[in-house]
Amino acid sequence: MPPFPQPANRLRMTILGLLPEGLRDRLPPQAQALASLVRTLTDVCAAHGYERIAPPLIEYETSLASGSSRERLRFTDPVSQQTLALRSDITGQIGRIAVTRLAAQARPLRLMYAGQVLRVRGDQLSPERERTQAGAELIGSDGPAAAAELLHLAIAALAAAGVSGLSVDLTMPTLVADLAAAGWPLGRASLNEVQALLDGKDVGALKALGADEFVPLIAAAGPAAAAIAALRRLALPDALLARLDAIAALAAGLDGVVVTLDPTERHGFEYQTWLGFSLFGAGLAAELGRGGAYRVTRPDGSDEAAIGFSLYVDGLVDLGLGVEPQRRILLPVGTPAADAAALRGQGWITVAALDDETTATALGCGHVWQAGHAVPA
Repeated sequence: MPPFPQPANRLRMTILGLLPEGLRDRLPPQAQALASLVRTLTDVCAAHGYERIAPPLIEYETSLASGSSRERLRFTDPVSQQTLALRSDITGQIGRIAVTRLAAQARPLRLMYAGQVLRVRGDQLSPERERTQAGAELIGSDGPAAAAELLHLAIAALAAAGVSGLSVDLTMPTLVADLAAAGWPLGRASLNEVQALLDGKDVGALKALGADEFVPLIAAAGPAAAAIAALRRLALPDALLARLDAIAALAAGLDGVVVTLDPTERHGFEYQTWLGFSLFGAGLAAELGRGGAYRVTRPDGSDEAAIGFSLYVDGLVDLGLGVEPQRRILLPVGTPAADAAALRGQGWITVAALDDETTATALGCGHVWQAGHAVPA
């Protein structure tokens, strides 16, 4: 009769090979591609004067201002007995640091970051729960000049990473609330109901509830120039017309990029103010990043204007970007250390054989070092 430990061990290995839903291992060469892309994106931001900052993965939940609380994994800190949470977004952490530890720094404050975020569950287009996020935040201004800088920076970073077919979808997250505050009649509906019906493009329900004035907003979506023209035909308050002029100037300045506008889109823009934007590239249905203007609350209760963006680096890896060609060479047993160092100085990746049976093919090497020369394997 065979002993029992063997099948038990096999079962244990099967369980150890599983990961929770929405999580994955990054294997070669994708793991290296991910690191390479993060370096490319942050190098572009650094070249534009943005300084890197590295907040922790876990904070007190009350400190994580951005991202929905429903997206956070929480647990109790055994030391403080306070509720901690894994961040689902990094933007709020940058804001916290800006108005506390960097409160005395001159504005505008330009900061960038890269790191992991985790959410409770994925969605249909982006099922992953763990993401690598890289981005930039400008604290101290959210005006048209700041918006133009951040949009151009995000586009430049994605272009440097190799993304083609770039497009930008602009939105006005507070538009409906601002129109209601300016006197546009909600009829028998609440503001939340009107926003939900606009999200669902439900013309019939809006009319039935007496919120007819909001119906034209549904049609005012599409290519930026046409959408802006449609909005200008509506009875918008002067402040919103000025905002629309700023958005029109932004759209016109994005040469070589397809720009669309959906003025009532709010999904994922819960804390943005006058402007939000999503970034897309050819070959991927899910967005590659998003950003917009927002406010950061200071410890004294006042707030400060800010604008920024976050890029989702895993989507770039899924597009096949970031994989760098490698020159790998096998070093037979006994190769002098000086030879190996010289090869690495020339850009080779050296792989040392541990015995005479090792082959270049088995270790993914295209060349072998023989008699002072790199010989094709």
